[in-house]
Parts: sequence; C-alpha cells; structure tokens
Amino acid sequence: MATERLVVVGGDAAGMSAASQARRLKGPAELEIVGFERGHFTSYSACGIPYWVGGQVAERDDLIARTPEEHRARDIDLRTRTEVVELDLPGSRVRARDLDTGSESWTGYDKLVLATGARPVRPRLPGIGAHGVHGIQSLDDGQRLMDTLRRTEGRRAVVVGAGYIGVEMAEALVARGYEVTVLHRGEQPMATLDPDMGGLVHSAMNRMGIRTVSRAEVTKILTDEEGRARAVATSAGDEYEADVVVLGIGVEPRTALARAAGLPLGPSGGILTDLSMRVRGHGNIWSGGDCVEVLDLVAGRTRHIPLGTHANKHGQVIGSGVGGGYATFPGVVGTAVSKVCDLEIARTGLREKDALEAGLRFVTATITSTNTAGYYPGAAEMTVKMLAERRTGRLLGVQIVGGAGAAKRVDIAAVALTAGMTVDRMVSLDLGYAPPFSPVWDPILVAARKAVAAVHSAGV
Repeated sequence: MATERLVVVGGDAAGMSAASQARRLKGPAELEIVGFERGHFTSYSACGIPYWVGGQVAERDDLIARTPEEHRARDIDLRTRTEVVELDLPGSRVRARDLDTGSESWTGYDKLVLATGARPVRPRLPGIGAHGVHGIQSLDDGQRLMDTLRRTEGRRAVVVGAGYIGVEMAEALVARGYEVTVLHRGEQPMATLDPDMGGLVHSAMNRMGIRTVSRAEVTKILTDEEGRARAVATSAGDEYEADVVVLGIGVEPRTALARAAGLPLGPSGGILTDLSMRVRGHGNIWSGGDCVEVLDLVAGRTRHIPLGTHANKHGQVIGSGVGGGYATFPGVVGTAVSKVCDLEIARTGLREKDALEAGLRFVTATITSTNTAGYYPGAAEMTVKMLAERRTGRLLGVQIVGGAGAAKRVDIAAVALTAGMTVDRMVSLDLGYAPPFSPVWDPILVAARKAVAAVHSAGV
C-alpha cells in the first residue's frame, strides 16, 4: 500500500489535534504528515494570553501544551515560520513560504486540513498600523504585546472594543498597573449579552477603576514623531491618551486562502463543512477551528464562534476521518464564559437580538438571587436572564452575571438547550444543593419558574 500524505495548514488546536489523532490511527508507513505553521508556537492556549499578560500565569511557555519538537518526535513533519500562501486544488498541492528566508516551495497532498484560525479585526483607520497598537489572537501576538509593555515607560492603555478579548485584556492591564480606558461602539460592553446584562458588566468595570466609554466610534490612532501610538481619537472629537493600544474588537476567520481557491464560505466568511468537518463538495479536504462556521443548534443556522473548546473537538473529528475512522461534530449552542475581577459572565443560546433575527417569538425572565444560601458567609449576588419560546416554552438562551459560581452554572442551561428542554421541564431538574453551593432553589431554577409564568401569561 502506497504511503499517503496529509498536509495540515495551521499548527494550533484544530490542526495539531487533527494531526495527532490521525497519527494515532495510522503510522508513518501509511500516512506521512506535513504541517505548516506561520508562527513560532504550536498547540497553545490563546485563551490564556490575558492571564499571562496580567501575571496570573507566570511564563509564556506555561500556555503551550505541545511544542513543535514534541510533535516532530511523533513523526509529524512540522514546519514553523512557514506560511502557506496558495492552494492549488486541481494539482492537490500547496505553496509555502519560509518567512525567515523568503524561499518558496510546493508540497503535494492526498488529504488536506485547513486550520488557519482567525485574526484580530483591524479597521482601516489612520494610524492603525502604528507601533504600540496590538491585536491579540496568537501567542506571537501576545509576545509582541509583552515586549511593548516591557519597553514602555508610560502607564496609560486604551482598549478598543469591549467583547471578551477587550474586557479580559482591560483587566490584565489593570493588574499590571496601567490606567485603562475602554472605548466601544455599543450601548453597553459585552455585546454577546443583552444590553441590560451588559450594564451589570459596565458597573463592575467602573468599580475596578476601568474607564468605560460607550457609543465611542474610534476614528484614528494619533502618533508621535517616532510613529508610536500616543492617543486614540473618536468621532465625538475626544482624544484618549495612550502609551499602548489593544484592539479587542473581535476576530474574523482567516480564510483568504480558502476564498482564493473557491472553497465554500458562509455568511461570516468562515469555511463551510459537513458534520464530519469535510469541506462541502471536497472529499479530501477538511477544515476546523476558528476558520470555520458551525451549526447553531438553537437558531438552526451557521455561525462563526471562535473558541478553543470547539477547535480541539474539530481536530479530533477531522483526525478520525483522515485516519480512516468516523466521527461527527453536530453543532453548538453558543456557550461562553469570562470574568472581570470577581464578576463572572456567562451566556449560552440566543440573545434577544438573535431570537428576533431567527424569527422566534419569545418571553424573557430576569431574576436576582445569590450563589449560596443567603445566610452563608460570603454569599454574592447573581443575575440570571432566561429566554423561552413564547408558545412552546422551549429554552432559547440564558445569560448570567454574578459572583463566584455564576459562570459554570451556565452549563446547566447549555445541556438543557442541547436536549431541547422546555423551561417547565427545567424547573424539575434535580440539581445539587447544600448551603455553601446554592440556595434551596438554585438561581437557574428560579429563573426557569419565572419564565414558565411568563410563557403562560403570554399565551399563544
């Protein structure tokens, strides 16, 4: 039997999980594996970068699960600092460029995995490319920011955007002793939440000394005579002084290669795959991680949801398929958690905006409870918002903002969403109880009870 060659484009979670799983199923005599990674690092936790910047994680290498050398020791020909710049689908080959020497070469494949990830959104603004302006997505990005922070004497930081990346980086910079201003276009920070829940995050950020400016449209980055960022200007005519600027606007799928090759892309620009993570219409090409769109099981449409949890699962599914096995990735319900200091933030399913766009009629219920029994020392407030379909009572989404224990409670809702449960059924869930962990009626169940009442009141 002739040896097949698998080419993997991208050396982080999805790509290297796929390569490793394929290697478990097929040895080097059956499957040659060649991987290309444009950066210096592989198999790392991008989600951990804010905690490295903030000092909770001591060393950069603590974020690395497996080094290039460790992958090579497992018979994976991994080539770092090498960027794939062209896909030749008819010829089943890729053109790669060595970023240190500039030399280029073609590599043929029998099977191809595209795990090109995502890139920070960089709006086309004057000064956006100035020294001291950083987007954070890869470990290389994190290293560049850390280098800037070590060289910079000033202690003023402006974060543009207040999504997960922006909020986490704002907290990290405060932990490093910076005076932080967050500028964002929305009514409230954390656009992944409804505005009423985002308002709770806004208040918490203000309490920890982060200046948060809503409805701020950034128009340019002002620079000094040496070309370094010195301030951020907005459409209102305000200027916010900055020694470092961090872009927390979000990320977009890195799919220029796929687009140029004519591969199918979804509404968000992510690659479209089937349940086995094969690129639609291409039997020998797979794709996973932050460059793909996935099925939203609640809304019934594809979405771009860049999370390491998904990427690792994609890689396992892809590696199984490449290695001759079988696995599928059925979709997601959109679960995500974060924190600002002691405030935990979580969401799963649909926001009001998402439900309206999906054409769903719904009711909402919002309650405030505590994370433990109210009399237990250290009890902290927790606000839960629940969306349910108006006629059926089907759970559509949950958002939680509160003290310790708030974030992981969203997992109850994530399971309920995946199972297609109604809020009426949720009320009867047999959840664990003891005073140090929850009130007799857990906040999730209290919200479900209120949602049931809202469904009954709304009628048809």
